[in-house]
This record gives sequence, C-alpha cells and structure tokens, in this order.
Amino acid sequence: MAALARLLQAILLVLLALPAGHAPAQVYGIGQPLAERTVAPWNIDVDAQGAGLPAGRGSVAQGRVLYAQQCAACHGEKGQGNPADALVGGRGSLATATPLKTIGSFWPYATTLFDFINRAMPYNAPKSLSADEVYAISAYLLHLNGIVPADTVLDAASLTAVRMPNRDGFVSDTRPDTSNIACRHCKTAAAGQ
Repeated sequence: MAALARLLQAILLVLLALPAGHAPAQVYGIGQPLAERTVAPWNIDVDAQGAGLPAGRGSVAQGRVLYAQQCAACHGEKGQGNPADALVGGRGSLATATPLKTIGSFWPYATTLFDFINRAMPYNAPKSLSADEVYAISAYLLHLNGIVPADTVLDAASLTAVRMPNRDGFVSDTRPDTSNIACRHCKTAAAGQ
C-alpha cells in the first residue's frame, strides 16, 4: 500500500511539473475563414477617442427632424423619456438620492453616444440609420443637453472634440488585466498628478 502511495505521489509531482496551458489546439472542422469585406459591416465599434467613427456629418437642424421621426415616440418629444429612458436633463443630480442618468448628466464621451445610436437605435430597426443620420441625431441630443450650440455640425473630428460634462466623473480601472485604452490613458494622467 505504501508503494502505491509513493507511486501516486511521484505521478502527481510529474504532472505538476509539466508546463500548463500547452494543450494542442483543437480543430472542429466547422465554419470558414471570413473575408474582411464580410466582417466590415459588423465592425462598427467606436472607442472613446473616436477610433472607428465613419465618414459623414450631420447638423442639429437635421437631427431635430430625424429625432421627431425616429426617436420621439419612445424618448419623448424633447428627450424627457416615456416610455423609454430620458435622454435629457439630470445635470447635478448624480450625487443626489434620485440621480437621473442621461446623455448630459452621466455619459463621459460623445463618441459613446454615436456608437450606441449607430448600433442599437431605433429600437425597432437597429443599425438602420446612415452615418449622416447618426451624426445629426447625436448633434441634436447634445444640443438638447446644452452641450453644443444650435448651429453645430458634427463629423468624426468635431464629435471627438466635444467635452462632456461628466468626463471626469468616472474612476479609472487600474486592474492590470484590463486593456481599455481610455483607462490606460487615465492611469497615465492620474500618475502624473
């Protein structure tokens, strides 16, 4: 019995000494490689710095018309919400007992607004808006929140330049396993203070 225990211990030691994570890759024989042109229509993410923003432009005036057609039924005539979330208002409410998280009070980057509208709106037909329409609706919503003036025309460069009121209201994610470019930038900036 003691010999069997020593043998099992030896086997266990050998197994523990083997390098971990070097299992051979499995090939399942399903699927096919995708061409870039196949992936491109789905590769639509936009990061906080504006990487991924498409060409296009849209004005507050154009956005006003599009918002009435595409958004008002869910978000209210002026973005006040009902039945869906409010998009306007809430400034100064985040530290209260009843915070109202809207584009103007909570969102840290205007590029995130574009990204969300482009991917998910309108609710009944996501990804159906052109880049020009998304820029225009973004401009209108930023205007309703008092962030840009009425004569604003947004494109990739001007949208990236918009400074949101709550830009500094978020804490950087300093975990070493994160690769969020915005957070790495924040860590660098915070370390220099």
